[in-house]
Amino acid sequence: MTAEEIFAGESENIEFKSEIPAKSEKYMKTVVAFANGKGGKLVFGVENGTWAVTGFSKEEVFQKMDAITNAIFDSCEPKITPNIAVQEIDGRAIIVVEIIPGMQRPYYIKSQGIMEGTYIRVAGTTRHAERYRVQELIMEGTNRSFDQMEREQTVSEEEIAAFCEKMYQHALKLAETDTAREQIQKVGKNQLLSWKLLVEHDGVYHPTNGYLLLNGDTAEFPDAAIQCAVFKGTVRDIFITRKEFTGAIYEQIEDAYNFVLQHIDLGSRIEGIGRQDYYELPVKTIREMISNAVCHRSYLTPGKIQVALFDDRLEVTSPGMLDSEITIEKMKSRLSKIRNRGIAAAFSYMNIVEAWGSGIPKMFREAKEYGLREPELIDMGSDFRINLYRKDAATDQNGVIDPKERDTDDTNDTKVESNDTNEEAILRILRTNPKATQKDVVEMLGVSLATVKRLMNSLQKAGKIKRKGSNRSGSWVVIDQKE
Repeated sequence: MTAEEIFAGESENIEFKSEIPAKSEKYMKTVVAFANGKGGKLVFGVENGTWAVTGFSKEEVFQKMDAITNAIFDSCEPKITPNIAVQEIDGRAIIVVEIIPGMQRPYYIKSQGIMEGTYIRVAGTTRHAERYRVQELIMEGTNRSFDQMEREQTVSEEEIAAFCEKMYQHALKLAETDTAREQIQKVGKNQLLSWKLLVEHDGVYHPTNGYLLLNGDTAEFPDAAIQCAVFKGTVRDIFITRKEFTGAIYEQIEDAYNFVLQHIDLGSRIEGIGRQDYYELPVKTIREMISNAVCHRSYLTPGKIQVALFDDRLEVTSPGMLDSEITIEKMKSRLSKIRNRGIAAAFSYMNIVEAWGSGIPKMFREAKEYGLREPELIDMGSDFRINLYRKDAATDQNGVIDPKERDTDDTNDTKVESNDTNEEAILRILRTNPKATQKDVVEMLGVSLATVKRLMNSLQKAGKIKRKGSNRSGSWVVIDQKE
């Protein structure tokens, strides 16, 4: 590492420690978190916060390296083999322990067991993995897809035929030309078997999670829904209207898409001898944002998809961490990793998605063509969000809206809502309703329960809120920092 990298401080994949803790568990949590995620470096001999290089003497450094290697090998399951190097900074030796992303997830501290000893990295900190996240890591480690997991119930030949007919009709509905409609072939049970939406045992057919979600049998998936809302202003404070859509997940997409169209501006301009209508935002991008969320969300992660319209942007938030192999930059360059493979195959057949990896670049291209600010992709740790920014439409002398004539000056753009904005919203909620529960805050703020827990924990640690009374019947106190 260079001195510049050290002085840049800790990040999502770098953590500093001045000494090697006597109890190895104090840093082993970060070791397994790196292995469960995108990898990272533990740097011993640098003081966190000040970034002062304390280092080690030449006589002790190799002994300490051996101790670290042995501790990692003995403490972690499956075994983790670190890359350990010694480096000299300002005449002092530091130890750099690099952990590469593992393929046998989940990695955990052996003495704590898989459920208690699994850790992950979220927003640059090491955290205990909740049960649903451990389940996701198990599936990642065995290369399985949640939507392709078999269920105990059975489905009849008639039910399968009805399911396939609904998919066929939806594919026809979304086909853009007569030629495209003519090329659509009906699917049958053999195709569903190949997509692993069905599993056959001795002539008996069992649905998978994906089949149930596509069929609208979501009783066992209470979070498989889309919450839509229109807010006044630019933060999740005062909502104007809201609605929740349930049922077959591809029908949810249409419902949410139409909800957005009903609440954005529609104008028109004269082209040739006709009048052409234009929505203020590119409609294909709107559909792509919602479809992307439904197809790639984690159906294990608590929380519903959020589609929120503000004065300055359309915001679509989907539950679930990004895959460890995927970054924002990779998504922009057309790299895609499919989380729900059976659902993705069905969506492709129904013309809901066109080509894997093309959605994000297409969003950026269409926003540019509309004269809009570049869309924003945000990795929120436990959720993923896309922001499509609005602009005031330019009008001609007849008052006709033309989205292609918009002002593209970005100097006055409202910036994306940050964690600080979410924290301020939580403070406002608790001032108004001190007895609000975390689930109440989830409903009002419109983010996942995991996000609310993280933010409220951060507010407590910062001394901005405290709990008065018991967890069941107590209340929250917002502390004025000026006092």
